[in-house]
Parts: sequence; structure tokens; C-alpha cells
Amino acid sequence: MSNRRDFIKTLGLSSAGLMLGLSATSRPSVVNMTTHGGPSALALEINPFIVIEPTGKIILINPRPDMGQGSTQAVPSLLAEELEVRLDQVTIWQSDGKNKYGDQTSGGSSSVRALWNPIRKAGAAAREMLVKAAAQRWKVSATECYAKEGKIYHKPTGKTLSYGEVADDASKLEVPKNPVVKDSKDFKIIGKYAPRLDVPARVTGKAVFGIDVEVPGMVYAVMIHNPHIHGKVVSIDDTEALKIKGVQKVLKCERPMPHRTAEAVAIIADNFWAALSAKRAVKVQWENGDIPQTMTTEAYFKKCAEAATKEGLKAEEHGDFGAKFSGASKKIEAVYETPFLAHAPIEPENAIAHIKEDGTAEVWAPIQGPDWALRDLAGYLKIKPEQIKVNVALLGGAFGRKAYHDFLLEACYLSREVKKPVKLVWTREDDITQGPYRPGMLARMQGGIDTQGNIVAYHHHPIGESIQMQVFKTPTDKPDDWICGELSQKEQKYNIPAFKVSFSHVPTDIPIVWWRSVYASNFGFSQEGFLDELIHAAGKDPIKARLEMLTDTRFKTVLETLHEKAKWSEKLPAGQGKGVAIFKSFGSISACCITVSKQANGVKIDKVVSVIDCGHYVNPDNVKAQTEGNIVMGISAAVKKGITFANGQAEQTNFHQYQIMRFNEMPAVEIHIVESGAEPGGVGEPGLPPIAPALTNAIFAATGKRIRRLPFDLNTLA
Repeated sequence: MSNRRDFIKTLGLSSAGLMLGLSATSRPSVVNMTTHGGPSALALEINPFIVIEPTGKIILINPRPDMGQGSTQAVPSLLAEELEVRLDQVTIWQSDGKNKYGDQTSGGSSSVRALWNPIRKAGAAAREMLVKAAAQRWKVSATECYAKEGKIYHKPTGKTLSYGEVADDASKLEVPKNPVVKDSKDFKIIGKYAPRLDVPARVTGKAVFGIDVEVPGMVYAVMIHNPHIHGKVVSIDDTEALKIKGVQKVLKCERPMPHRTAEAVAIIADNFWAALSAKRAVKVQWENGDIPQTMTTEAYFKKCAEAATKEGLKAEEHGDFGAKFSGASKKIEAVYETPFLAHAPIEPENAIAHIKEDGTAEVWAPIQGPDWALRDLAGYLKIKPEQIKVNVALLGGAFGRKAYHDFLLEACYLSREVKKPVKLVWTREDDITQGPYRPGMLARMQGGIDTQGNIVAYHHHPIGESIQMQVFKTPTDKPDDWICGELSQKEQKYNIPAFKVSFSHVPTDIPIVWWRSVYASNFGFSQEGFLDELIHAAGKDPIKARLEMLTDTRFKTVLETLHEKAKWSEKLPAGQGKGVAIFKSFGSISACCITVSKQANGVKIDKVVSVIDCGHYVNPDNVKAQTEGNIVMGISAAVKKGITFANGQAEQTNFHQYQIMRFNEMPAVEIHIVESGAEPGGVGEPGLPPIAPALTNAIFAATGKRIRRLPFDLNTLA
């Protein structure tokens, strides 16, 4: 991070230039950099800001941290398109969380969706001002001028001025209230393939991730967390640990989680290896009370099963489900189950915190949301947000985990205690055994079919712990709007006469939080698996039956595209089967067809064909890359062991027990993008929910075995 500060200094930011950004109401505004107080103040601004140096250097302060999803490419692409510059002319600085800049959290597949209009308007406004400034200097009409690759051109004479040469003049102009953004047909960058400019640094190891950051005077820390998570520290024997060279201190500390605070022990050392070695030498005695009996996945799922026999809180009902269901000629009921899952990002949780003697604080961390981090830090440290500086590094994966700031607050606790900058690094065992996790959930499903083979009644009843209720303390006496809204008829578009969604809350002290695609990863499985059951019971084709029930053109186009690309109508050889699923999440519609073949006592996944309509997108290569990642995570979540708790602690500790797909398990993949031209939807998550149901539906087609519980073993399906 010191290199970044040095870079800022070398830019000569006290010189004249143009900085254009957006207010909370998305109206462009201009600030002359000479009034901005120097580089440190400049580095704090966002939402977003364009900085044009007299040299022509263009800087965007990126409001969305990059955890591999490509925000450092997507965001500047939106800017570059309207500003008429090449991508390699844009430099990115990361935002720091100040509230006035709005939402800065990477999550919910929201970066392009949220910034599609604001950033393009900022770029368009800057372009118009630069053109006008050049026209005034030449004493010509602005209509005779145009912008291209960081320069203004005068069409009749061919004269040019760089953006840097007119930036100071432009900064004195009134900001256009309604800058004209491009029509999509005129896009040069958006929607076109472009290599990601950050990839070479990542591949060569030059990219700086959170775990790479160092600051002067820092010490290292590792944690000893209670295997039972919520138990108390009774005693600490650090005799042997303190004999290890470089170990400075062993102390009792805390792990602040949103729903409760746990006790822990930390080792402070000169270097990471000394701290890790001492961790193995420290002996901690814990008091766990009744946790071993109460915090188990078996007990949790038993309570969920009990709730499945009762009526839940009604979230939505169209038509009279009870009447339609009781009058149906065929009735089907089933319970679907999905496990707890760890995020297991390749870069484990880490943070550097420096709580200074003057009462201010500075942190360096791979976090998904600097704004949420600033809020949590201010609350925990009991200081004002303006007393905190947040530096966001690249994230080596996150999937929701690094928006949960227990590790960041742990580092703050330790820095305050030792009065030095502390670099805290969690081990893989910490990451997998401590959570938080994707919640394990049940779904009670009911459906009815009439004498003509039409599905006339459908009830989706999700059951389990709620992220909203555990993490955010929302009331428990109403349905979870997040879960139920995603399952609504308005969202999923199935035109079933009697359509009902309800919810039952079953609490647990197993910590939970968002996991890639959040609840869609749980309930895409139950929705599309159960609909497949109903469709087969009605004697219909899985794609044609869905098309008959869907009323939305975009949904239909996605399914029709999948029908074509997956060669759905082709006759399969004996022992093969195809399965299909479609689900809308995060503003995008994704459908998947998976082909499997019987192998000995199990099945082999032969091919995955995925189709996504995400509306306007920035880079088709990134859409495909994110969808490929979703396919890997979706299959892993279906066929690899989840997280289970027994005797109050996680039974999985590292990748030898909590496995992910290997290269030799990866099927052939095809990904197709529907060019709908709709408003941008998400890309990082929507491709995952259809994977598990498409797989289990394919297994049913090949073997006749209906799978309602995840995970399962591909090798033991006979």
C-alpha cells in the first residue's frame, strides 16, 4: 500500500485537473482537484470519481472490491466506453468505505447492475465537458468536435487537444444535468470481448492480495479458536509456546460475530511461522457447557423436519392452494434437503489492523465491502468513521465470506492490546471449522395435477435458519422476505393456478452467512427438482412442460435456446439421461442441461450446457468465466460432502475432508449468452442454482432414481 501512496504523490495532484463524480442522486458534480486537500483526501473519494490529470492520466476510484469477479475490468469498461478512452488508459484506485459514496459492497452480483447508469453518466458528462472546453479554446461549435482515445478532435481542421490539456478548463464548466449516454448499437467496448488487464499480474504473482500486504512495524498473529465455536476459555498453558524463537505473547481475546461474541486465544509473534508453530504448542482448556449436545446438524435437521409437518408463515398465495391440491387427481409431496457449506476461498481470512495512540485506526484487508467494514469498525471500536482509514486489497476469493468481518475485528482487538499493527492470518482449519456457512435448509414441496395433466397446485415451503434473522436480527414472526421473494410467482414466472410460498424459521447457533447465490443455491434445487417430479408424473416433456407454464418471453427464449444448444430432442443411447432446470436470481435468468451416463454402480457427468440471459453485459468472456465457476461450485455442492456438526464441532477441517471438484472430474462445458438487450442482471451467481437440479433430473432420466437430498455420491447410485 505504501507503493500506492508513493504513486499518488508522484502524480502531482496539486496541479490543475478535472474530477467528476456522482452524488447519491446520480447527478454529476465537479470538484477542482486544487481544492481537494491533497492525495490522501483524494484517495478517499468515490461513487464514482473520474480524475483526469494534466498528463492525460485517467483514474477511476472503483466502488466494488475485486474478489475474482472482474470488477476492476467491468467498472472501467463502463467508464471508458462513455469517456471515449481505451481500457489501458484507465487506472483504478479502490474506494475506502465513506458513507457519502453509497453502496460499495461486492455481493449479490450487483456491481454492473448498480453502476450501469451512474458510471456511464459520469463518463458521458466528463466527455461533454471536455469537448465543450476544447471547442471554446478553438472558438468553434462543440458540434464540430468529437472525442476519441483521450483526445478532442476538430473535424474541419483536424486539430487535436488531449484530455489533460483541457481538463482545467473543463473543471470550470457547468456539469451537464442530463448527459447523453451511448445507444447500445454504438458500443465499442461494452458487450465486446477484451482481455482482462489484471490477469497477467495475477498469473505472475505481482498482484497484491490481502495476504501479501505488509506495513512497517507489524507483528503477526494466529488464532486458536474453540472447536465448539461458542465455548469459554478456562485456562491457557503457554509455557512451551513462549520458548519458540520470535513468539512475543499469548493472550485471551475475542471473536466478534454479528449474532454473538466468542472467546479465543491469540499468539503474537515476529513472523507467521513462529506464530503458527506456537499455536501447536499452546494448551487451552475450554468450557463448552451443553454445546456438544445442542449444536449438531443432526439435531438441527430434525427440528427442520418437525417444522415441515406444520404450516409455515404464509408469504404468498395466488389462488386457493388447499382447494386445488385437495381436488387434484394426482398429489405429490416431497422434502428436499441441502447441507451447510463452507466458502473455502483459496485465500483464507486475513487482515492488518493498526489502532493508533491518537485514537484513529487504519486497516488493510481483503474485504467485500469497505462501507460495511467502516460501519462495523466504528461500532466495535466506538470511534467515528472519519477516524478510520480502510484500505482494500485484492481478494483471493470470497463468495460471501469476506463480507462477514469477524476476522477484521479480531485484528483490531489484538492491535489495541499490543499497541502495534497486527497482521492476523487464519489457517485453512480456522476457515472451515469456524464458519460462517451457507445454511443447511429443508423445503417441503406439494403439488397437484389435474386429469388433463396440468400442474394446478404448487406449494414451496422453505425451512431453516435465516441469514436475515441470525445476522441482522430481523423479526422472526414474519416470513423471510429474501427467501420468499426469490421464490415468488412474480419472480419465477410459472403460471400455476394455485401457487403458494410459506416459510418456517428454525434457529441454530451454527454461524451462517451468504454463500455464492445465497438461498437460490438451496431452493433452485427444490423448485426445479420437484417441478421435474410433477412434470414426469403428468407424462410430459421437461422443457415443453416448462414452456407451457411460463408466461415470460425472456424465460421462454432461454429455454428455447437451451433446447436447441443442448440438442434436447436427440435420442440418447441406452444408459444416458438429460436433465434440465431454470431459475432466475439477481436479475438474470439461467438454465442448464446436464447429460449423464451410467457407469458401474453410479453415473458420470458427461456434459453441461448453460444458457444465461443477463441483459446487457460488459465482457462476454467474463460472463462465461463466471458461469464456468458457477458450474464447478454447483456440482461440488451437489456431490461433495458438506459441513456437518457432531458433538458441537465441525467434522471437516481441511480440503481432505471438505473437497472440491478436481480437473479430472470436470465435464465438457458449453455456455451460451442470450442477447436480450434488457437491463443488466448479475453474472457472478445466477449460473449456479440450476446446476444441482439439472444434475439430479438427469440422473432420474438415466437411472429412474429421484434424488431429493444433497450431497450424494455419484459412484453409488445403483
